[in-house]
Amino acid sequence: MVFFVGRGIYSADSIDQTDSSISSSKQDVDWRTRLALQHMKSLLSKEVLDVIKANTDDLGPLSLDSFRKSNFSASWKFSGQENVIDDSSPSEIVTTNKQETPKGKLDNSLNDDHTQYVETPTTLARRKLRDKRRETRAASLMKQDEEVTIKLENAAIERSKSVDSAVLGKYSIWRKEADSENIDTTVRFIRDQIIMARVYVSIATMKNKTNMAHELQNRIKESQRALGDATTDNDLNRSAPEKIKAMGELLSRAREQLYDCKLVTGKLRAMLQSADEQVRSLKKQSTFLSQLAAKTIPNGIHCLSMRLTIEYYLLPPEKRKFPRSENLENPSLYHYALFSDNVLAASVVVNSTIMNAKEPEKHVFHLVSDKLNFGAMNMWFLLNPPGKATIHVENVDEFKWLNSSYCPVLRQLESSAMKEFYFKADHHTTLSAGSSNLKYRNPKYLSMLNHLRFYLPQVYPKLNKILFLDDDIVVQKDLTGLWKVDLHGKVNGAVETCGESFHRFDKYLNFSNPHIARNFDPNACGWAYGMNVFDLKQWKKRDITGIYHKWQNMNEDRVLWKLGTLPPGLMTFYGLTHPLDKSWHVLGLGYNPSIDKIDIENAAVVHYNGNMKPWLELAMTRYRSYWVKYIKFDHPYIRGCKLSQ
Repeated sequence: MVFFVGRGIYSADSIDQTDSSISSSKQDVDWRTRLALQHMKSLLSKEVLDVIKANTDDLGPLSLDSFRKSNFSASWKFSGQENVIDDSSPSEIVTTNKQETPKGKLDNSLNDDHTQYVETPTTLARRKLRDKRRETRAASLMKQDEEVTIKLENAAIERSKSVDSAVLGKYSIWRKEADSENIDTTVRFIRDQIIMARVYVSIATMKNKTNMAHELQNRIKESQRALGDATTDNDLNRSAPEKIKAMGELLSRAREQLYDCKLVTGKLRAMLQSADEQVRSLKKQSTFLSQLAAKTIPNGIHCLSMRLTIEYYLLPPEKRKFPRSENLENPSLYHYALFSDNVLAASVVVNSTIMNAKEPEKHVFHLVSDKLNFGAMNMWFLLNPPGKATIHVENVDEFKWLNSSYCPVLRQLESSAMKEFYFKADHHTTLSAGSSNLKYRNPKYLSMLNHLRFYLPQVYPKLNKILFLDDDIVVQKDLTGLWKVDLHGKVNGAVETCGESFHRFDKYLNFSNPHIARNFDPNACGWAYGMNVFDLKQWKKRDITGIYHKWQNMNEDRVLWKLGTLPPGLMTFYGLTHPLDKSWHVLGLGYNPSIDKIDIENAAVVHYNGNMKPWLELAMTRYRSYWVKYIKFDHPYIRGCKLSQ
């Protein structure tokens, strides 16, 4: 049996000895202690002994003398007996039978027995050290708990910021806007009051509460007058607080008289449905008007084109020629293809390319326009030559080889079925309907300038490689590095646009058609027209124009794709397109308001694809500066046609 007293460890055998053994020599006691400690090793595990040793190292050597000198008077109870060691008669060990303690008093007697001792200065000092260590440890744990609590609270605060919480005291608690900062709460509160007043007007009318309905209608009119056209609290009329208070009192009375949960819920749902229908109608109207605006030509650009056309045809024929015509078929130079009927847009493309080129004299621009704008395009670049660069303007209507017997698109446009589809059929032209149909009649989809990109080797038979540019782009860096890009045997070098799922093949093509499903992957990555490097040698070798003709012939009934040149381009160059680094070409400036400014400024070419072209009034202001800085606003024709920044 082993006993623990304070921090001393003793065996039961050493205590149950006779008085003579207790008075024996110190050496004998040390021998017995050592024997007891050795015996304990066989009873306790190594881990327990290590813990005991760690907790007793500061108490000095264990000996019976140190125990006897500490003046302990303690008792141990086991098996219904009490062993008592009394300092007053060290020569006696008296074992007495103690009567059984009642159960209710057991704890108190134990406590009394264990506290009957006198502490020496040594044990008192040790106790103080132990208490101090405990306090230090407790303080450390409490500090850790506080730090953990603070971290949890901060994490909870951060999470709560992303949770939409209700704003008490408002009817519009379901709105996300109610949680945003710098919100015009008064304006929104008045609007919410008007909504609830209209609900109660309807219920009052239903329940023949004509006086209440009339009063509510009058308050609605007053609130509407106080609100006016205000969109912020600062714009509100001074009478707004009074109107809010009066309306609040009336709504309280209406609630007492008319409130019915089922009726109010039904009315609010009906109002919500009506509002949804109005939103859908307005979206259709907005789409229709944006499509209409996208296909129109601003007065300033139309004025510029007309004035330049008149000036061109007044020139004698010998002055209508551009210099350096010998460079037009030189394959060692950098050649650009630009097909446009917009003089101002074409001038920005050429000016921005030349201004950012390291060797302008090596750049050659091949412009193709239509019959209407051919004279204006020539005249502009005769008056404003692009420095040392070479430029040449052609008329697409003079390409005799481009006829309906060779080109499927021309043949389809001349057919009665296509005319019916584009110009008659059931394509409504009202604001509420036909917003999607209007884009079918956009001139760019009917113009051969848009489809000429599939005939580059026929237009430029002597060239090996050409860079195709749309007229709604701006060049911001030197592009000569594109001619050094290894296309790895591919025909087309372009920037891919499949960062989003809606820019994959299934967005553009009809995969319910077996011809499409059998030949293409719906998850294949789309790419962008607007800045494309074409290897014309590989083009001829793989008969790209022939592939385009095949798909265009199969789409005569518009069963493969609806409109545009991107879907047939994706099909024609399927498996033949080499992806360029995205920094060469950044898209979306004509429809996406959230493009990163750093991405725009680091791009070699920025593209205003979409309806919001930079020359239109509906252009996004934040992007327009990248385009207007390449316009010569001091030019007399620009000033005369009132084209300004």
